Amino acid sequence: MKHLLIVYSGRGGRTRAMCEAAREGVAPADAELRCLYAPDAGLDDLLWADGLLLGTPENFGYMSGLLKDFFDRTFYPAEGKSVGLPYALFISAGNDGSGAARAVERIAIGYGWKAVAEPLILKGEPDAEGLRRCRDLGEAMAAGLAAGIF
Repeated sequence: MKHLLIVYSGRGGRTRAMCEAAREGVAPADAELRCLYAPDAGLDDLLWADGLLLGTPENFGYMSGLLKDFFDRTFYPAEGKSVGLPYALFISAGNDGSGAARAVERIAIGYGWKAVAEPLILKGEPDAEGLRRCRDLGEAMAAGLAAGIF
């Protein structure tokens, strides 16, 4: 069974709703899931994962400080150990989310991770369609892992 890790920041509100929707999408797939608030996620979780979903609010045109902290705590200890890890990103944006997406993508390149989807950016309050897209992202990630596509 493949392992999927969701690391998110934003305890409540929009990003949390997106995370819950992505988590619901994973449920039907044949993948073991860990869904962790960024301060609670660490190196062991990252190295356990066969795939990674990252969720962040857009803060001042950047990712959240808590997601950045996860990267700060795991980057050097994980160096060379998670190369090729498939990942996808979801962002709750107040503006356009592009700055947050670029920041995460640059860091992911440093880890050697492989993006398997375009960043999912929802502006404002997530509506039913946006939450469906989050569920689809979770389902696609889990199904792709289970099928050996990534």
